[in-house]
Amino acid sequence: MQTVCAYCGVGCKFEIQNGHLQGLKSYPINKGMSCAKGVSQIESMDKNRLTQVQVRESINDEFEPSNYKDAISKIVQSIKKSDPSRIGFYLSGQMLNEDYYVANKLAKGFVGTPHCDTNSRTCMSSAVVGYKKAYGVDYVPVRIEDIYHAKLLILIGSNAAESHVVLFNHIKKAQKNGLKVVVIDPRFTPTAKIADLYLPIAPNGDIDLLNLLAKRLIESDAVDQEFIQNHTNGYDDLKKALASMDSELLLSRSGLDANQIDELVQLWQESDRVITAWTMGVNQSSQGVDKNLAIHNLHLITAQINKKGAGPFSLTGQPNAMGGREVGGLSTMLAVHLDYTPENINKVSKFWDAPKLPNANGLSAFEMLEAAYEGELDILIICHTDPVYHLPNRHFVEEAIKKCKLVVEINAYEGSETSSYAHIRLPALPFGYKEGTQVNMDRTLTRVESFVSDSEILQDWQIFAMIGKALGYQEAFDYSDTKEVFEEYQQMCRLSQDAHLDIYKADYERLKSEPFEWGAGLFEDDRFMTPDKKARLHIVQNLEQSEQRDESHPFILLTGRTRDQWHSGSKTAKIDKLLKYKPLHFVEINPDDADNLGIIDGDKVEIISKRGKLVSVAKITTIKKGAIFLPLSHREINYLTNDILDPQSKEPDYNHSAVAIRKI
Repeated sequence: MQTVCAYCGVGCKFEIQNGHLQGLKSYPINKGMSCAKGVSQIESMDKNRLTQVQVRESINDEFEPSNYKDAISKIVQSIKKSDPSRIGFYLSGQMLNEDYYVANKLAKGFVGTPHCDTNSRTCMSSAVVGYKKAYGVDYVPVRIEDIYHAKLLILIGSNAAESHVVLFNHIKKAQKNGLKVVVIDPRFTPTAKIADLYLPIAPNGDIDLLNLLAKRLIESDAVDQEFIQNHTNGYDDLKKALASMDSELLLSRSGLDANQIDELVQLWQESDRVITAWTMGVNQSSQGVDKNLAIHNLHLITAQINKKGAGPFSLTGQPNAMGGREVGGLSTMLAVHLDYTPENINKVSKFWDAPKLPNANGLSAFEMLEAAYEGELDILIICHTDPVYHLPNRHFVEEAIKKCKLVVEINAYEGSETSSYAHIRLPALPFGYKEGTQVNMDRTLTRVESFVSDSEILQDWQIFAMIGKALGYQEAFDYSDTKEVFEEYQQMCRLSQDAHLDIYKADYERLKSEPFEWGAGLFEDDRFMTPDKKARLHIVQNLEQSEQRDESHPFILLTGRTRDQWHSGSKTAKIDKLLKYKPLHFVEINPDDADNLGIIDGDKVEIISKRGKLVSVAKITTIKKGAIFLPLSHREINYLTNDILDPQSKEPDYNHSAVAIRKI
């Protein structure tokens, strides 16, 4: 048996041998490699399971056992009594394509609510908007294998050594064959240890650094004028805007020195194939979209795109964050990469025979909680995600979710932070038990197979289909198996612009042994998906919209993953061997900052923001002065974070909260 990892966006494939997972050597993505948490999934998949349907009238009551039929009947009664505009669905990059597809179809097509979002909003939506603004479509034009053909790899806001372990192993192999690696990060991470050039950027200095690099490349005539003329729009305006920017100010705000910039410029000029890869350190910002656009500008003005070993490479965090974007899991799209336009609404309505399709974008994840707080959201259906744990400004989130009349949690595991606020809990099948398809960070569609059976628990799509049928839409949700759902989704992909989402070419059975790359050659001949087939350059500048330090809160909080833990640790924190690499709770602080505060390694400390506080343990390490770092495995982390959203992507600004730290 073979299956695909349920953790990060690399999408490693395993074979099951004698009850153990091992990397599949013949699979092109991981070539036999894996990380510690990936191969440990069998050990954790049956620990901490949610196996009983549970219901209660009030969150102050104890849960009582129930069954799917009765619980779904209660959900349907509430839906029928509520206006669609007061109903929200919150999905997850942990769901498979088929689960996403049926949930999105139910929410937007038959419940009639546009408020159907995914937790990819909190990690990938800035990248989505950036790709669409630059190229006209949410399309990642780089493959993992391109790393072996690149001459220069720039990692900005990405600690791949811990967040994408197998990808990092590929990088190290390519480096032995001559690849130069630049790491841009306020922390000297395990990734930075292999860098040919490490740039300790100031928190939120990304746009300044990227603009300065673009300015220097233009000034030294290290741009591709022919490509710019034939395949882009906006260059003259960009050139003029960059020329007017003060280079010394850009340098100062980047937190770097002139020699470091010189080295970066020289590396770019000497490299005929450049990949820039980034993740949450760029996306999770009040200007996440602008930071993405600054990266795209660099690749476009130097023609570092649409050739093997070059391009802008957004690294997805969750196993099916990419697939959710394609299916339509974000509230700012309709389905299969289709935005809300009269033409698209008509196409989707006819395809689904949908009676209640909304006509405009819905609320994003955090906006749904804001609506709940204002008494404008009655029902929130949550699937395989934990918004109370992971959304920013947790005290506010807790007060908001309490105001929902019905909170439904669909989950495979016990112990979520959200479960304390749920009225109905529906168990769903976890990794190892469910089947379907998912898409990794480089558009590789592959098959997830079950290798354990459980006849009592339903897969997510089955739960959503039951709700659809109970609402009276028998025919629309009458699926016999996962394959039938996939094949309907395939046909819907033909509706995408110019049928570019060519998943309809894949074969469900063949996907067991052979992955499928959707959109191969989409930008062939440097023709993009904009109306005039030219990419768009954008003028961006650091507007300093994030929360700023002050005397009471003199540090900037950075957040991120550690290698062996996954989100809140509902699985990984249950395995002893995965706790040996790094503890769940620690806070990194610069040695000089620690010395000024009288803090030594191992001290118990309190971190305080304007919104809340938590306790952790000090770890003295190489991090930019004035910044501290907390891992996501600290479940209370979002008592600290601010709820500023990027105005374009609605992605939270997780990496720029002003805090204080003191010894206790």
